[in-house]
Amino acid sequence: MGFYALKRLISLAVSLLVASLVIFLVVEVAPGDPASYMLGINADPGTVANLRAELGLDVSRAERYLDWVGGMLTGDFGTSYTYRTPVAGMVAERLRVSLPLALYALGLAVLLAFPAGIYAAARRGRAGDMGVMAATQLGVAIPNFWFAMLLVLFFSLTLGWFGAGGFPGWDDPLQAIKALTLPAVALALPQAAILARVMRSSLIDILGEDFIRTARAKGLSRRQALWRHGLRNALIPVLTIIGLQFSFLLAGAIIIEQVFFLPGLGRLIFQAITQRDLIVVESVVMLLVFAVITVNFLTDLAYAAVDPRLRVRR
Repeated sequence: MGFYALKRLISLAVSLLVASLVIFLVVEVAPGDPASYMLGINADPGTVANLRAELGLDVSRAERYLDWVGGMLTGDFGTSYTYRTPVAGMVAERLRVSLPLALYALGLAVLLAFPAGIYAAARRGRAGDMGVMAATQLGVAIPNFWFAMLLVLFFSLTLGWFGAGGFPGWDDPLQAIKALTLPAVALALPQAAILARVMRSSLIDILGEDFIRTARAKGLSRRQALWRHGLRNALIPVLTIIGLQFSFLLAGAIIIEQVFFLPGLGRLIFQAITQRDLIVVESVVMLLVFAVITVNFLTDLAYAAVDPRLRVRR
C-alpha cells in the first residue's frame, strides 16, 4: 500500500507542476493588459507604466511564474490587482461557501443514488428498474440552472420556506445550511442521476460474475450475494464518478452561485475574468486544479482499499 501511495503521490506532484505551467501560459497570453483595463483606454502611458511596475507586471513572465509558484508553496497567492487585498484571504472567504455547498450537494447525491442504483440492479427488467431509469434519465436531461429557478419559484416565492438567494454567513449555522439547501438540491439532482445509473450498471455486471454464482451455489440468496460480495466489488467505478463529481461541484457551480447570489469561488472567478484580475484567476484556477488532482489521488487510495489487487507490487 505504501509503494502504491508513493507512486500516486509522485504522479500528483508532476501533474500539479504541468498544470501550473499551462494555467500561467494560458492566462498570460489572453489579450488585454490589467493596468490598461484598470486605468481606461485614454490613460497616460506613463501612468500605465507606473501601475504595471506597482503590480509587478514589468518583469519577465519567467520571473512572474517563479514568484507565483514560490508564493503558493508558502501560502502566499499574491495580491489582487482590483481589490488590492491578499488573494489567499479572498479565496478562504469564498471557500466558506463553495466547499460546504459542494459537500452538501455530494452528500445528497450519494444518499439518493446509492439506494436507487441498488434497488434498480436488484430488480433488473422489472417495473421498479424501469421507473428508476426513467427518473434518472429525466434528472440527467433537466438543466440544473432551470431546475434551480423552479426551486426558487416554488419553495421561495410560493411557499416561502427558503430564501430566494444570498448567504447569511456561519454565525447562525442553521440559517446558513438553510440558505445552501436549494442550491445543493439543484446541484445534486443531475449528479445523483448519473451516479445511480453507474451504480446500477456496475452492480449488474458484478452480479453476472462467476464468484457471485459460486456464492449463490453455496446457499446465499440473491440479496445476500449482492450485499456481501457484489456491492464492494461494484464500488470502483462508482468511486471514480464520486471523485469527478466532487471536483465538478467545487469548480463548476458558477451558474448556480449566480442564480442564488452566493459569494463562492464561482462568482469570484467570473468577476476576476471580467476585471482582468490575472493573479486571482491564476490562483483560484490552480487551487481548483489542486483540489481535482488531490481528490483523484484520494480516489486512487480508495481503489486500493476496496480492491487489494491494486496494492500488489508487480
